[in-house]
Amino acid sequence: MTEISPQEAGSAKSAKSAGSAESAESAESSRPTPTAPLAEPSGPGRSSTRRAVAAASIGNALEWFDLVVYALMASYIGRAFFPADDPGVQLVQTYAVFGITYLIRPIGGLLIGAYADRHGRKKALMLSIRLMVVGTLMMAFMPGYAAIGILAPLGVVVARLVQGFAAGGEFGAATSFLVERNEQRKSFLGSFQFASQGLSTLMAAAFAAGLTATLSEDQMTSWGWRVPFVFGLLIGPVGYFVRRYVDESPVSPTSQVSQVSPSPSPSPSPIRAVFRHHWSGLLIAGGALVVSTALNFILQYLPTFGIKELGLDDSLSFVALFVAGAILTFGTPVVGLLADRFGRLRIMVPAALLIGASAVPLFLWLTRSPSFLTLVLCMAILGLLKAAYFGALPSVMSDAFPAEARATGLSFSYNTTVAVFGGFTPTIAAALVTATGSQVSPGYYLLAVAFVSVAALGAGARFHGIR
Repeated sequence: MTEISPQEAGSAKSAKSAGSAESAESAESSRPTPTAPLAEPSGPGRSSTRRAVAAASIGNALEWFDLVVYALMASYIGRAFFPADDPGVQLVQTYAVFGITYLIRPIGGLLIGAYADRHGRKKALMLSIRLMVVGTLMMAFMPGYAAIGILAPLGVVVARLVQGFAAGGEFGAATSFLVERNEQRKSFLGSFQFASQGLSTLMAAAFAAGLTATLSEDQMTSWGWRVPFVFGLLIGPVGYFVRRYVDESPVSPTSQVSQVSPSPSPSPSPIRAVFRHHWSGLLIAGGALVVSTALNFILQYLPTFGIKELGLDDSLSFVALFVAGAILTFGTPVVGLLADRFGRLRIMVPAALLIGASAVPLFLWLTRSPSFLTLVLCMAILGLLKAAYFGALPSVMSDAFPAEARATGLSFSYNTTVAVFGGFTPTIAAALVTATGSQVSPGYYLLAVAFVSVAALGAGARFHGIR
Protein backbone atom coordinates (compact mmCIF):
# COMPACT_ATOMS: atom_id res chain seq x y z
CA MET A 1 0.00 0.00 0.00
CA THR A 2 1.46 3.30 -1.10
CA GLU A 3 1.80 5.93 1.56
CA ILE A 4 0.61 9.48 0.79
CA SER A 5 2.49 12.29 2.35
CA PRO A 6 0.66 15.14 4.07
CA GLN A 7 1.88 17.51 1.38
CA GLU A 8 0.44 15.29 -1.39
CA ALA A 9 -2.82 14.94 0.50
CA GLY A 10 -3.07 18.70 0.83
CA SER A 11 -2.37 19.13 -2.87
CA ALA A 12 -5.03 16.57 -3.77
CA LYS A 13 -7.53 18.27 -1.49
CA SER A 14 -6.74 21.62 -3.02
CA ALA A 15 -7.11 20.20 -6.53
CA LYS A 16 -10.43 18.60 -5.58
CA SER A 17 -11.66 21.88 -4.13
CA ALA A 18 -10.53 23.75 -7.21
CA GLY A 19 -12.24 21.21 -9.44
CA SER A 20 -15.46 21.46 -7.43
CA ALA A 21 -15.36 25.24 -7.62
CA GLU A 22 -14.70 25.09 -11.33
CA SER A 23 -17.62 22.66 -11.81
CA ALA A 24 -19.91 24.88 -9.75
CA GLU A 25 -18.83 27.90 -11.74
CA SER A 26 -19.42 26.03 -15.01
CA ALA A 27 -22.86 24.89 -13.87
CA GLU A 28 -23.72 28.40 -12.79
CA SER A 29 -22.64 29.85 -16.13
CA SER A 30 -24.75 27.28 -18.01
CA ARG A 31 -27.94 28.43 -16.36
CA PRO A 32 -30.13 30.92 -18.28
CA THR A 33 -29.28 34.43 -17.25
CA PRO A 34 -32.32 36.10 -15.68
CA THR A 35 -33.49 39.22 -17.39
CA ALA A 36 -32.72 42.33 -15.38
CA PRO A 37 -34.14 45.74 -16.17
CA LEU A 38 -31.74 48.02 -17.90
CA ALA A 39 -30.17 50.47 -15.52
CA GLU A 40 -29.44 53.95 -16.69
CA PRO A 41 -25.79 54.55 -16.05
CA SER A 42 -24.03 57.40 -17.68
CA GLY A 43 -22.86 56.56 -21.18
CA PRO A 44 -24.30 53.89 -23.47
CA GLY A 45 -27.16 52.87 -21.16
CA ARG A 46 -28.57 56.37 -20.96
CA SER A 47 -28.07 56.88 -24.69
CA SER A 48 -29.87 53.60 -25.46
CA THR A 49 -32.83 54.61 -23.31
CA ARG A 50 -33.08 57.98 -25.03
CA ARG A 51 -33.06 56.33 -28.46
CA ALA A 52 -35.76 53.93 -27.31
CA VAL A 53 -37.96 56.81 -26.12
CA ALA A 54 -37.41 58.65 -29.42
CA ALA A 55 -38.18 55.55 -31.49
CA ALA A 56 -41.43 54.81 -29.68
CA SER A 57 -42.53 58.44 -29.45
CA ILE A 58 -41.90 59.53 -33.05
CA GLY A 59 -43.75 56.60 -34.58
CA ASN A 60 -46.53 56.74 -32.03
CA ALA A 61 -46.99 60.48 -32.56
CA LEU A 62 -47.25 59.96 -36.33
CA GLU A 63 -49.89 57.27 -35.99
CA TRP A 64 -51.98 59.27 -33.55
CA PHE A 65 -51.48 62.47 -35.55
CA ASP A 66 -53.26 60.91 -38.51
CA LEU A 67 -56.08 59.64 -36.31
CA VAL A 68 -56.61 63.01 -34.60
CA VAL A 69 -56.44 64.91 -37.90
CA TYR A 70 -59.34 62.85 -39.23
CA ALA A 71 -61.46 63.77 -36.21
CA LEU A 72 -60.60 67.48 -36.47
CA MET A 73 -61.13 67.63 -40.24
CA ALA A 74 -64.37 65.62 -40.00
CA SER A 75 -66.68 68.34 -41.30
CA TYR A 76 -64.52 68.98 -44.39
CA ILE A 77 -63.90 65.28 -45.06
CA GLY A 78 -67.66 64.75 -44.80
CA ARG A 79 -68.33 67.31 -47.53
CA ALA A 80 -65.70 65.76 -49.79
CA PHE A 81 -66.67 62.10 -49.37
CA PHE A 82 -70.17 61.89 -47.85
CA PRO A 83 -72.57 64.24 -49.69
CA ALA A 84 -75.88 64.78 -47.92
CA ASP A 85 -78.58 67.42 -47.79
CA ASP A 86 -78.38 67.62 -43.99
CA PRO A 87 -74.97 68.71 -42.64
CA GLY A 88 -75.73 66.96 -39.35
CA VAL A 89 -76.28 63.63 -41.13
CA GLN A 90 -73.11 64.21 -43.11
CA LEU A 91 -71.11 64.73 -39.92
CA VAL A 92 -72.59 61.60 -38.32
CA GLN A 93 -71.62 59.58 -41.42
CA THR A 94 -68.06 60.86 -41.20
CA TYR A 95 -67.80 60.08 -37.49
CA ALA A 96 -69.36 56.66 -38.10
CA VAL A 97 -66.42 55.82 -40.39
CA PHE A 98 -64.16 57.15 -37.62
CA GLY A 99 -65.81 54.69 -35.23
CA ILE A 100 -66.26 51.70 -37.53
CA THR A 101 -62.57 51.55 -38.40
CA TYR A 102 -61.78 51.25 -34.69
CA LEU A 103 -63.43 47.85 -34.76
CA ILE A 104 -60.45 46.41 -36.63
CA ARG A 105 -58.01 47.65 -34.02
CA PRO A 106 -58.43 44.66 -31.65
CA ILE A 107 -57.57 42.37 -34.58
CA GLY A 108 -54.49 44.41 -35.41
CA GLY A 109 -53.63 44.43 -31.72
CA LEU A 110 -53.83 40.65 -31.42
CA LEU A 111 -51.83 39.90 -34.57
CA ILE A 112 -49.13 42.58 -34.26
CA GLY A 113 -49.02 42.14 -30.47
CA ALA A 114 -48.44 38.40 -30.82
CA TYR A 115 -45.78 39.14 -33.43
CA ALA A 116 -44.07 41.44 -30.90
CA ASP A 117 -44.21 38.80 -28.16
CA ARG A 118 -42.71 36.14 -30.44
CA HIS A 119 -40.29 38.04 -32.66
CA GLY A 120 -39.46 41.21 -30.74
CA ARG A 121 -40.90 44.64 -30.01
CA LYS A 122 -38.64 46.33 -32.56
CA LYS A 123 -39.87 44.29 -35.55
CA ALA A 124 -43.48 44.93 -34.59
CA LEU A 125 -42.89 48.68 -34.33
CA MET A 126 -41.32 48.74 -37.80
CA LEU A 127 -44.27 46.83 -39.24
CA SER A 128 -46.89 49.12 -37.69
CA ILE A 129 -45.29 52.32 -38.99
CA ARG A 130 -45.07 50.92 -42.53
CA LEU A 131 -48.78 50.11 -42.48
CA MET A 132 -49.68 53.53 -41.12
CA VAL A 133 -47.80 55.25 -43.95
CA VAL A 134 -49.83 53.24 -46.48
CA GLY A 135 -53.12 54.34 -44.89
CA THR A 136 -51.97 57.95 -44.66
CA LEU A 137 -50.95 57.92 -48.33
CA MET A 138 -54.45 56.75 -49.31
CA MET A 139 -56.12 59.46 -47.23
CA ALA A 140 -53.87 62.21 -48.59
CA PHE A 141 -54.56 61.50 -52.26
CA MET A 142 -57.99 59.82 -52.36
CA PRO A 143 -60.22 61.55 -54.99
CA GLY A 144 -63.49 62.99 -53.69
CA TYR A 145 -67.07 61.87 -54.25
CA ALA A 146 -67.50 64.30 -57.14
CA ALA A 147 -64.65 62.61 -59.02
CA ILE A 148 -65.19 58.85 -58.48
CA GLY A 149 -68.60 58.54 -56.82
CA ILE A 150 -69.20 55.74 -54.33
CA LEU A 151 -65.59 54.56 -54.64
CA ALA A 152 -64.51 57.66 -52.72
CA PRO A 153 -66.17 56.82 -49.36
CA LEU A 154 -65.24 53.16 -49.82
CA GLY A 155 -61.62 54.19 -50.33
CA VAL A 156 -61.74 56.25 -47.14
CA VAL A 157 -63.07 53.23 -45.25
CA VAL A 158 -60.21 51.05 -46.57
CA ALA A 159 -57.62 53.69 -45.67
CA ARG A 160 -59.05 53.99 -42.17
CA LEU A 161 -59.06 50.20 -41.79
CA VAL A 162 -55.34 50.05 -42.65
CA GLN A 163 -54.61 52.88 -40.20
CA GLY A 164 -56.72 51.22 -37.52
CA PHE A 165 -54.96 47.87 -37.97
CA ALA A 166 -51.54 49.55 -37.69
CA ALA A 167 -52.51 51.62 -34.65
CA GLY A 168 -53.94 48.47 -33.07
CA GLY A 169 -50.51 46.88 -32.81
CA GLU A 170 -48.68 50.08 -31.94
CA PHE A 171 -49.77 50.50 -28.33
CA GLY A 172 -48.80 47.06 -27.00
CA ALA A 173 -45.45 46.90 -28.79
CA ALA A 174 -44.46 50.50 -28.00
CA THR A 175 -45.58 50.38 -24.36
CA SER A 176 -43.77 47.08 -23.72
CA PHE A 177 -40.71 48.48 -25.48
CA LEU A 178 -40.69 51.49 -23.13
CA VAL A 179 -41.56 50.04 -19.71
CA GLU A 180 -39.14 47.14 -20.09
CA ARG A 181 -36.10 49.43 -20.32
CA ASN A 182 -35.91 50.16 -16.60
CA GLU A 183 -38.06 48.69 -13.83
CA GLN A 184 -37.38 51.55 -11.42
CA ARG A 185 -38.45 54.21 -13.96
CA LYS A 186 -41.20 52.38 -15.81
CA SER A 187 -43.92 54.95 -15.05
CA PHE A 188 -41.76 57.77 -16.40
CA LEU A 189 -40.65 55.85 -19.50
CA GLY A 190 -44.16 54.49 -20.13
CA SER A 191 -45.59 58.00 -19.87
CA PHE A 192 -43.99 58.87 -23.22
CA GLN A 193 -46.52 56.54 -24.83
CA PHE A 194 -49.28 59.00 -23.95
CA ALA A 195 -47.10 62.11 -24.06
CA SER A 196 -46.48 61.36 -27.72
CA GLN A 197 -50.25 61.15 -28.20
CA GLY A 198 -50.46 64.60 -26.62
CA LEU A 199 -47.80 65.77 -29.08
CA SER A 200 -49.88 64.42 -31.96
CA THR A 201 -52.90 66.34 -30.66
CA LEU A 202 -50.71 69.42 -30.42
CA MET A 203 -49.53 69.13 -34.01
CA ALA A 204 -52.98 68.28 -35.36
CA ALA A 205 -54.59 71.21 -33.53
CA ALA A 206 -51.88 73.55 -34.84
CA PHE A 207 -52.58 72.45 -38.40
CA ALA A 208 -56.35 72.74 -37.94
CA ALA A 209 -56.11 76.22 -36.39
CA GLY A 210 -53.64 77.50 -38.97
CA LEU A 211 -55.44 76.10 -42.00
CA THR A 212 -58.93 77.24 -40.96
CA ALA A 213 -57.56 80.72 -40.18
CA THR A 214 -55.83 81.17 -43.56
CA LEU A 215 -57.98 79.22 -46.01
CA SER A 216 -61.57 79.77 -47.08
CA GLU A 217 -64.33 77.23 -46.46
CA ASP A 218 -64.22 76.13 -50.11
CA GLN A 219 -60.44 75.75 -50.04
CA MET A 220 -60.61 73.67 -46.88
CA THR A 221 -63.22 71.37 -48.41
CA SER A 222 -61.39 71.14 -51.74
CA TRP A 223 -57.80 70.49 -50.64
CA GLY A 224 -56.92 72.15 -47.32
CA TRP A 225 -57.87 69.15 -45.18
CA ARG A 226 -55.34 67.02 -47.10
CA VAL A 227 -52.32 69.10 -46.01
CA PRO A 228 -51.88 67.46 -42.56
CA PHE A 229 -52.00 63.99 -44.10
CA VAL A 230 -49.24 64.97 -46.55
CA PHE A 231 -47.22 66.22 -43.58
CA GLY A 232 -47.73 62.82 -41.92
CA LEU A 233 -46.17 61.17 -44.96
CA LEU A 234 -43.02 63.23 -44.41
CA ILE A 235 -42.68 62.04 -40.80
CA GLY A 236 -43.14 58.36 -41.66
CA PRO A 237 -39.66 57.64 -43.10
CA VAL A 238 -38.02 59.43 -40.15
CA GLY A 239 -39.88 57.28 -37.64
CA TYR A 240 -39.04 54.11 -39.57
CA PHE A 241 -35.34 54.99 -39.72
CA VAL A 242 -35.14 55.69 -35.98
CA ARG A 243 -36.92 52.44 -35.11
CA ARG A 244 -34.72 50.39 -37.40
CA TYR A 245 -31.50 51.36 -35.62
CA VAL A 246 -32.65 51.32 -31.99
CA ASP A 247 -31.71 48.54 -29.52
CA GLU A 248 -34.26 45.82 -28.82
CA SER A 249 -36.07 45.59 -25.47
CA PRO A 250 -33.98 43.68 -22.88
CA VAL A 251 -36.82 41.22 -22.14
CA SER A 252 -37.86 40.78 -25.77
CA PRO A 253 -37.98 37.16 -27.02
CA THR A 254 -35.09 37.87 -29.39
CA SER A 255 -32.97 39.07 -26.47
CA GLN A 256 -33.84 35.96 -24.45
CA VAL A 257 -32.96 33.64 -27.34
CA SER A 258 -29.45 35.08 -27.56
CA GLN A 259 -28.97 34.66 -23.79
CA VAL A 260 -30.41 31.17 -23.32
CA SER A 261 -29.73 29.04 -26.39
CA PRO A 262 -29.37 29.42 -30.15
CA SER A 263 -32.31 27.08 -30.88
CA PRO A 264 -35.00 27.33 -28.19
CA SER A 265 -38.14 25.21 -28.18
CA PRO A 266 -41.22 26.87 -29.73
CA SER A 267 -43.02 29.14 -27.30
CA PRO A 268 -46.79 28.82 -26.77
CA SER A 269 -49.06 31.17 -28.68
CA PRO A 270 -49.31 34.53 -26.87
CA ILE A 271 -52.91 34.88 -28.08
CA ARG A 272 -53.88 31.52 -26.59
CA ALA A 273 -52.04 32.34 -23.36
CA VAL A 274 -53.83 35.67 -22.97
CA PHE A 275 -57.31 34.21 -23.41
CA ARG A 276 -56.64 31.14 -21.29
CA HIS A 277 -54.78 32.61 -18.34
CA HIS A 278 -55.00 36.40 -18.31
CA TRP A 279 -58.65 37.39 -18.38
CA SER A 280 -58.28 39.34 -15.17
CA GLY A 281 -55.43 41.31 -16.74
CA LEU A 282 -57.56 42.12 -19.78
CA LEU A 283 -60.43 43.38 -17.63
CA ILE A 284 -58.21 45.40 -15.29
CA ALA A 285 -56.12 46.99 -18.06
CA GLY A 286 -59.15 47.75 -20.21
CA GLY A 287 -61.21 49.04 -17.31
CA ALA A 288 -58.45 51.34 -16.12
CA LEU A 289 -58.23 52.80 -19.60
CA VAL A 290 -61.95 53.55 -20.03
CA VAL A 291 -62.11 57.04 -18.55
CA SER A 292 -58.87 58.15 -20.21
CA THR A 293 -60.07 56.99 -23.62
CA ALA A 294 -63.49 58.58 -23.31
CA LEU A 295 -61.97 61.84 -22.10
CA ASN A 296 -59.46 61.83 -24.96
CA PHE A 297 -62.20 61.78 -27.55
CA ILE A 298 -64.33 64.24 -25.61
CA LEU A 299 -61.39 66.64 -25.89
CA GLN A 300 -61.29 66.04 -29.64
CA TYR A 301 -65.07 66.45 -29.87
CA LEU A 302 -65.20 69.74 -27.94
CA PRO A 303 -63.84 71.96 -30.79
CA THR A 304 -66.51 70.59 -33.13
CA PHE A 305 -69.07 71.01 -30.32
CA GLY A 306 -68.00 74.64 -29.93
CA ILE A 307 -68.29 75.27 -33.67
CA LYS A 308 -71.55 73.42 -34.39
CA GLU A 309 -73.51 73.84 -31.15
CA LEU A 310 -72.17 77.10 -29.69
CA GLY A 311 -71.32 79.03 -32.84
CA LEU A 312 -67.68 79.66 -31.92
CA ASP A 313 -65.04 80.51 -34.52
CA ASP A 314 -63.41 77.48 -36.18
CA SER A 315 -59.78 78.49 -35.75
CA LEU A 316 -60.25 79.67 -32.14
CA SER A 317 -61.89 76.36 -31.22
CA PHE A 318 -58.88 74.47 -32.53
CA VAL A 319 -56.53 76.78 -30.59
CA ALA A 320 -58.29 75.58 -27.43
CA LEU A 321 -57.41 72.00 -28.36
CA PHE A 322 -53.82 73.14 -28.96
CA VAL A 323 -53.67 74.31 -25.33
CA ALA A 324 -54.93 70.95 -24.09
CA GLY A 325 -52.44 69.14 -26.31
CA ALA A 326 -49.56 71.18 -24.86
CA ILE A 327 -50.62 70.26 -21.32
CA LEU A 328 -50.82 66.56 -22.21
CA THR A 329 -47.46 66.58 -24.00
CA PHE A 330 -45.41 68.22 -21.27
CA GLY A 331 -47.42 67.36 -18.16
CA THR A 332 -47.62 63.60 -18.67
CA PRO A 333 -43.89 62.80 -18.17
CA VAL A 334 -43.90 64.94 -15.01
CA VAL A 335 -46.73 62.79 -13.64
CA GLY A 336 -44.75 59.68 -14.63
CA LEU A 337 -41.80 60.87 -12.55
CA LEU A 338 -44.05 61.57 -9.56
CA ALA A 339 -45.72 58.17 -9.88
CA ASP A 340 -42.36 56.37 -9.76
CA ARG A 341 -41.59 58.22 -6.55
CA PHE A 342 -44.92 58.33 -4.68
CA GLY A 343 -46.99 55.49 -6.15
CA ARG A 344 -49.24 55.27 -9.16
CA LEU A 345 -52.67 54.70 -7.65
CA ARG A 346 -52.19 57.53 -5.17
CA ILE A 347 -52.27 59.88 -8.16
CA MET A 348 -54.61 58.04 -10.55
CA VAL A 349 -57.59 57.35 -8.27
CA PRO A 350 -58.10 60.99 -7.19
CA ALA A 351 -57.63 62.13 -10.81
CA ALA A 352 -60.32 59.73 -12.06
CA LEU A 353 -62.76 60.87 -9.37
CA LEU A 354 -62.12 64.52 -10.24
CA ILE A 355 -62.70 63.81 -13.94
CA GLY A 356 -66.08 62.31 -13.14
CA ALA A 357 -67.02 65.07 -10.70
CA SER A 358 -66.01 67.95 -12.99
CA ALA A 359 -67.44 66.77 -16.32
CA VAL A 360 -71.02 67.99 -15.92
CA PRO A 361 -70.18 71.35 -14.25
CA LEU A 362 -67.68 72.11 -17.03
CA PHE A 363 -70.22 71.34 -19.77
CA LEU A 364 -72.81 73.50 -17.98
CA TRP A 365 -70.32 76.35 -17.73
CA LEU A 366 -69.42 76.07 -21.41
CA THR A 367 -73.02 76.02 -22.63
CA ARG A 368 -74.12 78.91 -20.40
CA SER A 369 -71.08 81.09 -21.15
CA PRO A 370 -70.07 80.08 -24.68
CA SER A 371 -66.86 81.91 -25.45
CA PHE A 372 -63.31 81.18 -26.56
CA LEU A 373 -61.98 81.81 -23.04
CA THR A 374 -64.49 79.42 -21.46
CA LEU A 375 -63.65 76.72 -24.00
CA VAL A 376 -59.91 77.15 -23.37
CA LEU A 377 -60.33 76.96 -19.59
CA CYS A 378 -62.59 73.90 -19.76
CA MET A 379 -60.20 72.06 -22.04
CA ALA A 380 -57.19 73.09 -19.93
CA ILE A 381 -58.82 71.72 -16.77
CA LEU A 382 -59.74 68.45 -18.50
CA GLY A 383 -56.24 68.27 -20.00
CA LEU A 384 -54.61 68.63 -16.58
CA LEU A 385 -56.84 65.95 -15.08
CA LYS A 386 -56.17 63.63 -18.01
CA ALA A 387 -52.40 64.12 -17.71
CA ALA A 388 -52.62 63.34 -13.99
CA TYR A 389 -54.55 60.15 -14.71
CA PHE A 390 -52.78 58.67 -17.67
CA GLY A 391 -49.17 59.60 -16.85
CA ALA A 392 -48.74 56.29 -14.99
CA LEU A 393 -51.45 54.36 -16.86
CA PRO A 394 -49.18 52.53 -19.38
CA SER A 395 -47.07 51.01 -16.60
CA VAL A 396 -50.18 50.03 -14.63
CA MET A 397 -51.62 48.26 -17.66
CA SER A 398 -48.27 46.55 -18.32
CA ASP A 399 -48.16 45.11 -14.81
CA ALA A 400 -51.39 43.24 -15.50
CA PHE A 401 -49.53 40.86 -17.88
CA PRO A 402 -46.31 38.78 -17.81
CA ALA A 403 -43.54 39.70 -20.25
CA GLU A 404 -44.13 36.74 -22.59
CA ALA A 405 -47.71 37.85 -23.32
CA ARG A 406 -47.45 41.55 -22.50
CA ALA A 407 -47.65 43.10 -25.97
CA THR A 408 -50.61 40.87 -26.92
CA GLY A 409 -52.51 41.53 -23.70
CA LEU A 410 -51.84 45.26 -23.81
CA SER A 411 -52.80 45.54 -27.46
CA PHE A 412 -56.06 43.64 -27.13
CA SER A 413 -57.22 45.28 -23.90
CA TYR A 414 -56.26 48.74 -25.14
CA ASN A 415 -57.84 48.44 -28.58
CA THR A 416 -61.02 46.75 -27.42
CA THR A 417 -61.53 49.54 -24.90
CA VAL A 418 -60.72 52.21 -27.46
CA ALA A 419 -63.12 50.64 -29.97
CA VAL A 420 -66.01 50.53 -27.49
CA PHE A 421 -65.43 53.64 -25.38
CA GLY A 422 -63.26 55.73 -27.67
CA GLY A 423 -63.94 55.26 -31.34
CA PHE A 424 -67.67 55.84 -30.89
CA THR A 425 -67.43 58.49 -28.18
CA PRO A 426 -67.78 61.44 -30.63
CA THR A 427 -70.76 59.68 -32.21
CA ILE A 428 -72.27 58.92 -28.78
CA ALA A 429 -71.71 62.52 -27.66
CA ALA A 430 -73.32 63.95 -30.80
CA ALA A 431 -76.20 61.45 -30.57
CA LEU A 432 -76.79 62.26 -26.88
CA VAL A 433 -77.04 65.96 -27.65
CA THR A 434 -79.45 65.28 -30.54
CA ALA A 435 -81.61 62.76 -28.66
CA THR A 436 -81.90 64.61 -25.34
CA GLY A 437 -81.70 68.18 -26.54
CA SER A 438 -79.29 68.76 -23.67
CA GLN A 439 -75.87 70.08 -24.56
CA VAL A 440 -74.42 68.85 -21.25
CA SER A 441 -75.33 65.19 -21.81
CA PRO A 442 -71.75 64.16 -22.82
CA GLY A 443 -70.70 65.16 -19.30
CA TYR A 444 -72.96 62.47 -17.78
CA TYR A 445 -71.34 59.89 -20.05
CA LEU A 446 -67.91 60.89 -18.76
CA LEU A 447 -69.14 60.68 -15.16
CA ALA A 448 -70.33 57.10 -15.69
CA VAL A 449 -67.08 55.82 -17.20
CA ALA A 450 -65.01 57.42 -14.42
CA PHE A 451 -66.54 55.00 -11.91
CA VAL A 452 -65.69 52.04 -14.18
CA SER A 453 -62.00 52.99 -14.15
CA VAL A 454 -61.85 53.51 -10.39
CA ALA A 455 -63.31 50.01 -9.90
CA ALA A 456 -60.70 48.54 -12.28
CA LEU A 457 -57.84 50.23 -10.39
CA GLY A 458 -59.17 48.78 -7.14
CA ALA A 459 -59.23 45.30 -8.69
CA GLY A 460 -55.67 45.75 -9.97
CA ALA A 461 -54.47 46.62 -6.46
CA ARG A 462 -56.25 43.65 -4.91
CA PHE A 463 -55.53 40.88 -7.42
CA HIS A 464 -52.26 41.95 -9.07
CA GLY A 465 -50.64 43.96 -6.31
CA ILE A 466 -50.50 47.10 -8.49
CA ARG A 467 -49.65 50.15 -6.45
